[in-house]
Amino acid sequence: MIKISDQAQNYFLSLLSKEPIGTQIRVFIVNPGMTNAECRVAYCSIDEIAEHDIKLEYNNFCVYVNKSIIPFLKNSNIDLLVDKLTTQLTFTAPYARKNIIHKKCSTVEKIKNFLNTEINPQLSLHGGKVNLINISQDHIAFIEFSGGCNGCSMIGMTLKEMVEKKILSFFPEIKKVIDQTQHLHGNHSFY
Repeated sequence: MIKISDQAQNYFLSLLSKEPIGTQIRVFIVNPGMTNAECRVAYCSIDEIAEHDIKLEYNNFCVYVNKSIIPFLKNSNIDLLVDKLTTQLTFTAPYARKNIIHKKCSTVEKIKNFLNTEINPQLSLHGGKVNLINISQDHIAFIEFSGGCNGCSMIGMTLKEMVEKKILSFFPEIKKVIDQTQHLHGNHSFY
C-alpha cells in the first residue's frame, strides 16, 4: 500500500531514535478526495493509536494509517531526496485527490468518514477527537469531542472555525452543528 524506499526507512529510523521510546510514524491525508488534498507524515505516540488505525510494519518501525483513507493511499510512495544542501522526504499518493468515496453512502457515513479523514488527524495532534452522534430530521449534526478536546478552553473556536465551518461547507444539507460533549476540564484537556 505505501512503498517506503530503503533510504526513507533509514531516515525514519534516525529520526525515531531521537524521540521517546515507542514513538512511531503516522501517515495521513488532509482533505482526501479533494483538489486541495495534502499528504502528511507525523510522529505517532502510543497513546495516539486509535481503534480505527491500521498498522503497517517496516524495518524496525511501524506506520499507522486511519483505515478510512486506505483507498486514497493506493500506489503511494515515500522516498528521500538528498542533494548537497538538503535532505527531504517526498510523499506521493496518486489517488489522494480522487473522489473515491462511494456515492451511495449515507450522509451519516460520509460525515463520519469526513471527520476521520479531515478533522481528526488535526485534532489528534493535540490528543483530541470528534465523533458524529447523529443527524436530526431537521438536518442538525450532533457531535461529541473526546480526549484533549474535552474541556479544552479553545473548544468553542475549534467547533466554530474548524469543525462546523468545514462540515457546513462540504455538506450543504446540514444546517447546523451542535456539540453535545459534557465538557470536563482536567489533565486530559489540551488547554
